[in-house]
Amino acid sequence: MSEGTSADAAVEQVTQEVKDVKLENGSAPGAVNGTANKAEGAISLKDAFKAFSKFGDPKSDGKTITLSQSDKWMKQAKVIDGKKITTTDTAIHFKKLKTLKLGIDDYQKFLEDLAKSKKVELEEIKKKLTSCGQPGVSSHVTKSPAAAAAVDRLTDTSKYTGSHKQRFDETGKGKGIAGRKDLVDASGYVSGYQHKDTYNKSH
Repeated sequence: MSEGTSADAAVEQVTQEVKDVKLENGSAPGAVNGTANKAEGAISLKDAFKAFSKFGDPKSDGKTITLSQSDKWMKQAKVIDGKKITTTDTAIHFKKLKTLKLGIDDYQKFLEDLAKSKKVELEEIKKKLTSCGQPGVSSHVTKSPAAAAAVDRLTDTSKYTGSHKQRFDETGKGKGIAGRKDLVDASGYVSGYQHKDTYNKSH
């Protein structure tokens, strides 16, 4: 009986150690006090608010946010999708509070008003806003394969014709001014004369 109890205790201890290791590595989908942890990379709304309120404004103290900063945040979090919620909607509800900058409390009211009018769950908006990460600059312009092929074709000097062809040598390197300007030949010969410098000066 005592052997079975000690074996169970050993198994329980090993299980607990494994859990602790997972929590240290940050890879366990652990629960604290019976509640699930936040989504990976999620931060509190207050911290996210502070980060985006400072974006593009080095003098900001992180206590108030402007409409443009809010729109940046919502676009990055994909709250503004151009269909259900647009920048026009956010502008209307932002201006209702009759101030150019909102504190965290007023911003919560703004979110509630926006969610109510657009029939979107407030918690869903907050979840997106807290899980979008830190503010970043990203380019949405991606080169299509067709555009890349067109650029390659237009910059291939071996396919140039006419006077453009004369601006580059065989390796594709530009000739400089010699390739752009017709230099005057002041030798006195017409351009079609083939026997230049062959005349015997002894005569």
